[in-house]
Amino acid sequence: MPAARIPNLKRITRLGVAIALSALVVACAKPGPDHPPGEPFDPYENTNRKIHAFNRSVDRAVIRPAGVGYSNFLPDDIETVIGRFAFNLSLPGSIVNNILQGNGKGATEDTYRFVVNSTMGLGGFFDPASEIGMPEPTKADFGQTLYVWGVREGAYVELPLLGPSTERATAGKVVDIFTNPLTYVLDSPDNYYGTVASVSSRLSDRGRYSDTIDSILYQSADSYSQGQSLYFQNRRFKLGNGSGDTYLDPYDDPYGEQGEDPYDQ
Repeated sequence: MPAARIPNLKRITRLGVAIALSALVVACAKPGPDHPPGEPFDPYENTNRKIHAFNRSVDRAVIRPAGVGYSNFLPDDIETVIGRFAFNLSLPGSIVNNILQGNGKGATEDTYRFVVNSTMGLGGFFDPASEIGMPEPTKADFGQTLYVWGVREGAYVELPLLGPSTERATAGKVVDIFTNPLTYVLDSPDNYYGTVASVSSRLSDRGRYSDTIDSILYQSADSYSQGQSLYFQNRRFKLGNGSGDTYLDPYDDPYGEQGEDPYDQ
C-alpha cells in the first residue's frame, strides 16, 4: 500500500473507534421510571454547573472580548463570506449523515447545493444555490443520525467550552470529526481549512449576537437552567425536522408530553 494512503487508513480506523465509543457512551444513561416525560434528564447537574461556571468565566475573560473585537474589526460582508465558506465545507459531512439516516432526498439536495456553491460560488464564498431557489440545507449531524437509529437521548451534559449537549449529541460530535469526506480527500494543511473557518465563523457569531448571548449568560436569574432550556427547545425542534413534526425520544413514554413540539409549550 502506498505511503500516501496510510493517513487515510488511520482516519478510517479512528472513525470506527469513535463510532464504537459513541455507542458505549449513549448506552450508559437512562431515566428511571419516575422521571417525568419531557423533563431534562440531568443526573450530573452538580458537575454540569461547575463546568457551566468555568465556561462563563472563559467567555467573560477571553471569548466575548475576542468575538466582539473580531466582529467589530471585520466588515459584515467578510464575516458573511467566511461563514458561507465554513458551512459549505461542512456539507459533505451532512451528506454522509443523510445517507446513514436513509434520507436520500436530503443527501441529494445537499449534494447539489455543495456542487453549485463549490463551483459557481467559488468554493462556497458565495451562495448561488439559495439565489436560484434550491432547497434549504438539512444540516444533518451524527447526533441526529443516532436519533434516527433509535438511540436514547441520554443525560444532559455541559461540555467545556462547547456548552450544552446531551450524551447522544456529544457522541455525535465526536463522530462528526471523522465523517466529513473532505478530511480524507484533502492533504494537510488543506484539510484544516474547514476547522479554521468554522472557528472563525463561531467567533464572529459571538460578536454579532453578543447582546442575546449576554442576556442568557449574565442577565438571567439562572443562566444554567436558561441555557439548558433553550438548548433542548432548539435541538428537539431540529430533530422534529423544524417543521412542527412530532419529536419523540425512542425511550420516552409514547403517551408522555415529550412528543409535543417544544415551541407549543
